[in-house]
Amino acid sequence: MTDHVADAPAHLRTDLSIDQRLALKTAATHLESEFGHMFGLETIERFLHSSYDQFATHASVANFLPLLAERFARQRLRALAKVEGKSHDGKPTVLFLCTHNAGRSQMAMGFFTHLAGDAAVAWSGGSEPGTEVNPAAVAAMAEVGIDISHEYPKPWTDEIVQAADAVITMGCGDACPVFPGRRYEEWVLEDPSGQDLDAVRPIRDEIEERVRRLLEELKVPVHA
Repeated sequence: MTDHVADAPAHLRTDLSIDQRLALKTAATHLESEFGHMFGLETIERFLHSSYDQFATHASVANFLPLLAERFARQRLRALAKVEGKSHDGKPTVLFLCTHNAGRSQMAMGFFTHLAGDAAVAWSGGSEPGTEVNPAAVAAMAEVGIDISHEYPKPWTDEIVQAADAVITMGCGDACPVFPGRRYEEWVLEDPSGQDLDAVRPIRDEIEERVRRLLEELKVPVHA
């Protein structure tokens, strides 16, 4: 797919169904109402359509693509606003990265969001995003009262990494991005991919311990 097609507004793209074009147009309207005071419509649509294309190659259910694209574009625009100094909420932002963004990084983000509440922001991403969050990881987190079933594997982008105050990597090796001025930390954890629930529980518990320690170091109050 050429760049000019990928970045084109929904009504100009010929690679989408009518329903998909309408859904993306609606998504662009939502995002413009949220970010229009910071970015032009052209920038918002470019982020939305490039986000759509990020998922289109491996999505299992095409009907959900516009929704996923809107959610990811929203995260990317928030990150860009922080990088460009257009957003100043002062909340620490942590990015959790692993290979497939389907297990370790999703559990870490789940714990961080649950424990920090509105006092900090957590994002996650993968070097080779999978098609769904590991069901054993979802079940293990549900056991401790945290629902990550609504999450989805996604890549990282430059603005997301640049907006993070701390980047926690978990096994993505040389594929993990490095930008000057970020706090980087590698967590050596067993990969839950292909493991059953019994095997995932100790990985989950170690992640919780590490997240609690990270929150303490960042001086973020724990709400749970």
